Amino acid sequence: MKKSQLIMIWLLPLIVIGGLFIPVLGYLVLAMIVFFIILSFFKGRYWCWNLCPRGAFLDGIISKISTKKPIPRIFTKQWFRWLIFVLFISFLIYRILHTGGNLIAIGAVFVTMCIITTILSIILGTSMKHRSWCIICPMGTLQEKIGKINSKKNN
Repeated sequence: MKKSQLIMIWLLPLIVIGGLFIPVLGYLVLAMIVFFIILSFFKGRYWCWNLCPRGAFLDGIISKISTKKPIPRIFTKQWFRWLIFVLFISFLIYRILHTGGNLIAIGAVFVTMCIITTILSIILGTSMKHRSWCIICPMGTLQEKIGKINSKKNN
C-alpha cells in the first residue's frame, strides 16, 4: 500500500460509519469530488490510484479476501461506464432535490451514496478482482474523460 493511501484510508470509515451519526460528514465526500475533478485536469485519474480512500481500502483489505476472478468485459465498455455514471448522478441529484434544501439531509445523501458505493465495491472486490469497482466508478469515469480532454488540449 502506498504512503498516500495510508494517509487517506481513514476517511472511508469516518464517512461510512461516522456519517450515520453525523450526516454533515457527507460534505467530505463533496469536497473530495470537487478536489478530484480539479486534480483530473492536471493528473487524469491520479486520485483513483493514489488518494482515493475506497481504493486504499480495496487495496489494503479487500485484496486479501478477493477471489481475483477477472472482471466482466462489459465493465470496460465506455457505454456501460457512462450508463453507471448517469444512473448514479441521476440518483444523487434526485435525492438532493428531495431534501428540501436541508443541509443536514444533503450531507446524509452523500453519506448514503458513499455507503452504497462501498457496499458495491466490497461485493465486486470479493467476488472478482479487488479493484473491480474502480473500473466502473462514476467519478473515475469522469476523471478519465476530463484528463483525456485536457491532454488533447495541451498537445
